[in-house]
Amino acid sequence: MAAPELVEVAKGVHAYLQPDGGWCLNNAGVITTPDGAVVVDTAATERRALALRDAVDSVAGGARRLVVNTHFHGDHVFGNAVFGPEATVVSHEGTRAEIAETGLALTGLWPDVTWGDVSVVLPDVTYTDRLTVHAGGRRIELISAGPAHTRHDTVVWLPEERVLFAGDIVMPGCTPFVMMGTVRGSLATLDLLRELRPEVVVGGHGPVSGPHALDETEAYLRWLRRVAADGARRGLDALATARGCSLGEYGGLLDPERLVGNLHRAFLEPDGGPDGELGRPLDVPAVFGEIVEFNGGLPVCHA
Repeated sequence: MAAPELVEVAKGVHAYLQPDGGWCLNNAGVITTPDGAVVVDTAATERRALALRDAVDSVAGGARRLVVNTHFHGDHVFGNAVFGPEATVVSHEGTRAEIAETGLALTGLWPDVTWGDVSVVLPDVTYTDRLTVHAGGRRIELISAGPAHTRHDTVVWLPEERVLFAGDIVMPGCTPFVMMGTVRGSLATLDLLRELRPEVVVGGHGPVSGPHALDETEAYLRWLRRVAADGARRGLDALATARGCSLGEYGGLLDPERLVGNLHRAFLEPDGGPDGELGRPLDVPAVFGEIVEFNGGLPVCHA
C-alpha cells in the first residue's frame, strides 16, 4: 500500500490520507493552531497512530492537542492513546458511550492484523448538539450530524475555510456503509451538510473531494433503497438480494461487499415506513459473517 500522505487543503488545514481507503484505512484531519493542533480522528493500529502523531508534530509546533472522534469505530479512535494524557479528546456524548460499550471489538473481526498496543481511551469532553472551538483565531464547529453512518456522528466544519471533515458519512471512492447507522438518517444528514456549502470535503476514507461527494453518496443510498425494495417484493433476505443484484456503476467502489450490511439496514427502513428507532442495533458479528460469505472470504484489511 502507498504511504500515508499529509495534504494541505487550506492554510494550516491538512487531510491525513491513508491509501487506498479500504477497511480500517481511514483519513484524519490536522488543523494547526499557534499553540498546537486539533486532530480529527486517529487510526486503527498502534503503528499507524504513531505515524499520524509524527505527521501532526511535523506541522504543529505547539504542544497542545485536541483530538475529535467523529464516531466510535476503532479505526477512528484506537489511536487516541498515542497522543498521551496531555491531549484532550472530544466527541458526541453518544459516541463516548458507544466507544465504552464496543471496546476493542474491531480487532476480533481481523485477528491477523498487527494491532499493536491499542487501548480504549474515552473522550474527556462531550457535547450533544453543537460545540464551537476557538483556536488561535480559527473557528472550528463540531456538529452532531447523526444518526447516519452510526447513531451518533460528528462532522467538523471550518466555516471560514469552507472545509468539511465529514467522517464516514462520506467516503469518496468507497462503498458507503450504514450497517450501524441508518439510510434514512444518512439522506437527511446529507441535506444538512449541503446547507453548509462546503468547498472541500474530507471524508473518513478515500481521496479529498468536493461537494459532489455528497451527491454521489446520496445516489448510492437511493439505489440501495431500490434494491432493498425489489428484494423485499421477491421475498428475499439481504444476502440473497445482494447475490441477485447487479452493482452496475457501483461495482468499481472499494469494498463493494458492504452491500450486504447496507441491505440489512435498508430492509429495516422501507421507503415511506415509520422512522421507528433509526439505527437500531443489528447483530454485527452475524451480519459481518454474511459479508464474508458474500465476499468469498474475509475482506482484505491492510491496517
